Amino acid sequence: MDRRAFVGILGAAPLAFAQGENAPRYRVVSAYPPSPALGMPGPYPGSVVAVRSERSVDPVTNAANADVVREMMARGMCALTGESTPGAAWRRFFEPSDVVGIKVNCGGHPWVVSSREIVAEAIEQLRAVGVRPSQVYVFERFQNQLDDVDYAPHLPTDVQIVAAERANPFARDPGAAPGHPDGGYDPATYVEANFFGEEDTRSNMMRLVSRRLTKIINVPNMKDHGATGATGCLKNIAYGSFSNVARTHYRGTSHTYSFVGTLASVEPLRSRTVLQIMDGLRGVWHGGPFAPTRRYVFYPKQLLFGTDPVALDRLLLDVIDLKRKAEGAISIWDRSPEHLKADDTEARDADPNSNILIREPGHVEYASRLGLGVADRERIRVQNLEV
Repeated sequence: MDRRAFVGILGAAPLAFAQGENAPRYRVVSAYPPSPALGMPGPYPGSVVAVRSERSVDPVTNAANADVVREMMARGMCALTGESTPGAAWRRFFEPSDVVGIKVNCGGHPWVVSSREIVAEAIEQLRAVGVRPSQVYVFERFQNQLDDVDYAPHLPTDVQIVAAERANPFARDPGAAPGHPDGGYDPATYVEANFFGEEDTRSNMMRLVSRRLTKIINVPNMKDHGATGATGCLKNIAYGSFSNVARTHYRGTSHTYSFVGTLASVEPLRSRTVLQIMDGLRGVWHGGPFAPTRRYVFYPKQLLFGTDPVALDRLLLDVIDLKRKAEGAISIWDRSPEHLKADDTEARDADPNSNILIREPGHVEYASRLGLGVADRERIRVQNLEV
């Protein structure tokens, strides 16, 4: 197919914001048609496998047990697919010709990031399928975050580690995009929306995602988030694959309610994201998505497997909300203005009952209305395993 873009308009009829406002109008520009196979919600909509092990991570040292993680991944993948061996399970999704991206989350450094043990084991299983390490890309938006986590010493030398930008907007020296040929953003694949009258109204997809990869494995964490309530599969793959997304938050208001699902539904990101492995070895119950201290770190000691990002994130909302309840903190569903201290991150970090934005956990249900998965808790089938 040529690069002549087709344009889709989402939100032709206004959709109600959770706080009663109208959702923005989105103009989606992409030259990529949907794939007839895999993608989101994939072959297992509404199905989640949860694998827990008390031995998976040491809360004192924060270190994960690679052998236990390997067993958890084997059990989870076999249970998800119904196959008897991990190799057969991984072949359900990948073949030797694939160019595979592993979307990690590095924002919670140093305590809560996509575990090196999970990434390394995924690459080993891809090798067993016949995917060469040189065909595997570990990617994130920001190079400085990838540098902080430092995956390279734990992976085969031919694996490529790629960022779109040098540093996040909060870094002292944002700099320019890195020099890797697959870095940067695709000028022909974007979503346009005006949220607060900002000058730049476009969010472009990473060039790596649109022009290089054939399949993507999404490896988010279990984290609280000041804008979305919780950040898991949907936000990791959506906000982590597009430019200029921080503009959705301003003076206590967040447009994440509709923008997260909108970005995740854009082709080819939607069709190429074929596997979700949620890293719940460690988690953040307040102050996320970052984790500069251990005050709000906790240890669910589990991994979630599926192809449906909405179903996994629906479970995540309960994990974070129940932990906050246990700690005496307000719910992620709390929309009371009395808890809002707009943009005051110091107040937020000091007090779990302070919000810097009105949270939008309803983004998960909104994504389900875009066909990305199942949000109805009664329709989500969970298989719980213990290792």
